[in-house]
Amino acid sequence: MTRHFIRTATALTFAIALLHAPAATAAGQSPSAAPPQAAPLSAAITPQAVLAAMERVADWQLANPSRHRPDDWTQAVGYTGFMALAGVSNDTRYRDAMVRMGEKNGWKLGPNHYHADDHVVGQTYAELSIALRDPKMIAPMRAHFDDILANPRTGSLEFTVKGNQDRWSWCDALFMAPPAWLRLWSITGDKRYVDFAVREWWVTSDYLYDKDEHLYYRDSNAFAAREANGKKVFWGRGNGWVMGGLVRMLQYLPAAHPARAKFEQQYREMAARIAGLQQADGLWRSSLLDPASYPMKESSGSALYTYALAWGVNAGLLDRATYEPAVRKAWTALVGNVNPDGRLTHVQPIGLAPKVFDEQATEVYGVGAFLLAGSEVYRLARR
Repeated sequence: MTRHFIRTATALTFAIALLHAPAATAAGQSPSAAPPQAAPLSAAITPQAVLAAMERVADWQLANPSRHRPDDWTQAVGYTGFMALAGVSNDTRYRDAMVRMGEKNGWKLGPNHYHADDHVVGQTYAELSIALRDPKMIAPMRAHFDDILANPRTGSLEFTVKGNQDRWSWCDALFMAPPAWLRLWSITGDKRYVDFAVREWWVTSDYLYDKDEHLYYRDSNAFAAREANGKKVFWGRGNGWVMGGLVRMLQYLPAAHPARAKFEQQYREMAARIAGLQQADGLWRSSLLDPASYPMKESSGSALYTYALAWGVNAGLLDRATYEPAVRKAWTALVGNVNPDGRLTHVQPIGLAPKVFDEQATEVYGVGAFLLAGSEVYRLARR
């Protein structure tokens, strides 16, 4: 079965590569006709259309793999999206690809022991362990996290201080690490994991969350920074990481947990603020409070917001009449950023602040965010 799957997947990858390869020209011969182009995707909010968009984007990514190391955060965010797709698709290829990835990684986290970015891959290991009832998939992560608990980092979250990235001192970290700790807790029942995740979340929040704006600074370097229009700098994707992280915490935090109400409060505050910053075309910009300085469409942060808002509607935490129109408008715009071949465009490259970038830019973490969004829009369409 495994050998058959590998042959099938290899054939699919080769076929897709051939479809998009330039036509070869032999000496003295005319160029062959260009290969037919895939039909544009439908932006309809129906289960079939949403799933078709998700699968085309996922298939493009599988056929055009990222060159980042397989346990890198960029890849690992992509894996979260593939797991979300596996949850709504009948095609087993997507989960099987994640199992192969885990086996190749030896089910280990990234090499930077304390760094949140190197913990995010553990979210996929844990979800696979839950689905397949295989404890070996979480064994290295458990040993890794046990060592962190035995040797915790303390001190300032000042981002410019060397070594302070060993704590969650930047807002992206709230997507990367704490949801992995909660997933491990849900499997093992070891209360230390949830206690650590919740405690450290609020340490970071107390430092980076602007309680007036209901938005997160990316890190301490942004405290004094101002946009061209004089407003504070709140990075689009950075706040998208937090919104996605809130969702992925709330998915596993029990209703009776003492911190549940506090998480829900922050989630609702941010959801209301983010919905009010949606632009006329349905997307959000790289700078939330100065979109005029960064007018380009941006897919990755927009997809994370779509994911978070759609999840809130589906979970009953957000009023459907208020938020569903924003979700529908956003999904339509995101599908518009997908080329016919499935390449997701308008993804801001790796960074830590608003920037201008090539509109054809793509990255695997943007694909992951798109698939996360699609999984919740798919569920919304089925209601």
